[in-house]
Amino acid sequence: MTEAITSPVSQVRTQKRALGGGTYALRHALGRLLLYTSVGAMSLLFAAPLLWMISTSLKDDPQVYVVPPIWIPNPSRPLNYVEILTRRPMGLYFLNTLRYSIPSAIGVLLSCALVAYSFARMRWPGRDVLFFLCLATMMIPFQVTMIPLYITFKNLGWINTYLPLVVPAFFGNAYYIFLLRQFFATIPEELSDAARVDGCSDARILLRIILPLSKPALAVVGLFQFMGAWNDYLGPLIYLSREEMFPLALGLQSLRASFQEKLVWPYMMAASTMMILPVILIFFLTQRVFIEGITVTGLKG
Repeated sequence: MTEAITSPVSQVRTQKRALGGGTYALRHALGRLLLYTSVGAMSLLFAAPLLWMISTSLKDDPQVYVVPPIWIPNPSRPLNYVEILTRRPMGLYFLNTLRYSIPSAIGVLLSCALVAYSFARMRWPGRDVLFFLCLATMMIPFQVTMIPLYITFKNLGWINTYLPLVVPAFFGNAYYIFLLRQFFATIPEELSDAARVDGCSDARILLRIILPLSKPALAVVGLFQFMGAWNDYLGPLIYLSREEMFPLALGLQSLRASFQEKLVWPYMMAASTMMILPVILIFFLTQRVFIEGITVTGLKG
């Protein structure tokens, strides 16, 4: 008799659980759909300037001023990219930019890794004070040191060379030192202690243990420095005056000045697309390591 009474009750409870599970699954699916829709909309919003630049680079001049704006050029004009190469030596500007961007990225990696290892894994008197002073240098704007640096490089005979854009990178950067120091601190001390027991020096520990485990952070620092050097306008403007040494940033400005009557926006957008394309390609090729480095860098003080 008891089984007959309780059986329908248990069946009702089971049905309620099934309905509740179905409702939860529906809510979960709707939540995910809303999340993906929002993220997609925000992605399109942030990508709109880039898409507009690429679209404008494929237009002829009259299409630029049409209201409402035309997103898909009709007719498309890819010859803008060919004509921009003949109007200005963009290939030479590209090579000039690589000539100091790559060495500066290498210099930052070498110098900042050494200093960050000293701050993170070695104990010596005054370490924390010097680390604080190193971080304090980030508050000094470039405009304060611009004139003294120019005078120094002029006395060294480095004006109209790439040395002022490369050599300072081999003396470290406070922000990158901080990033690498924070990452090095997350690596277990037991690894270094085991290596010291085996007779390894600090230099060997850095080369054989710390740096191989720090590839994500090194990728972040290298890419940040490369992007900063690639997009730098003020530095080359101060130290370079010969056009055959101009990087892409100064090449774009000279291209803009070459239009006598009016600024032809398709040419400018084509040149701008050519300038940012290498950085975008590098990011997509290294995005997994780059995002991993951004995620884990700075988690431990």
